[in-house]
Amino acid sequence: MAYVGGERTHQGCVLCAIGNGDDDANRVVEQAELTFTVLNLFPYSSGHVMVVPRRHVADLVDLEPAEAAAVVEGAQRAARVLREALKPDGLNVGANLGTAAGAGIADHFHLHVVPRWSGDTNFMPVLADVKVIPEHMDQTAATLREAYAKLTR
Repeated sequence: MAYVGGERTHQGCVLCAIGNGDDDANRVVEQAELTFTVLNLFPYSSGHVMVVPRRHVADLVDLEPAEAAAVVEGAQRAARVLREALKPDGLNVGANLGTAAGAGIADHFHLHVVPRWSGDTNFMPVLADVKVIPEHMDQTAATLREAYAKLTR
């Protein structure tokens, strides 16, 4: 788990660094004009992605109309890709605005798209504050990149 204990390789906003960095190393699965989509480093479930506007902006209300539309369109593409590639039973889509609302990265707005399967909760988060992900994130990223490529063909 090098990503948990590893040293920071960026200065400033982690999401800005991810959007301008190495897609494979950062598990970016889509680059678009106004957004990028990246696997969440601490996922709730396999395939948990975040759609991130390129411009550093903290709050939903500060997005320009074109950016807001691009984030929603990115979430739509993510939903299509996740449904095609991972076959979830459902999806959660949402944002946490501010640390009091649960935002782990409160200074750069992002929209979560989380695939869900019937019965996907288990005792691990309850008893041990641990989440079990059944596939390595690099494999999930490769699967989603392939699905994005099919979507744009």
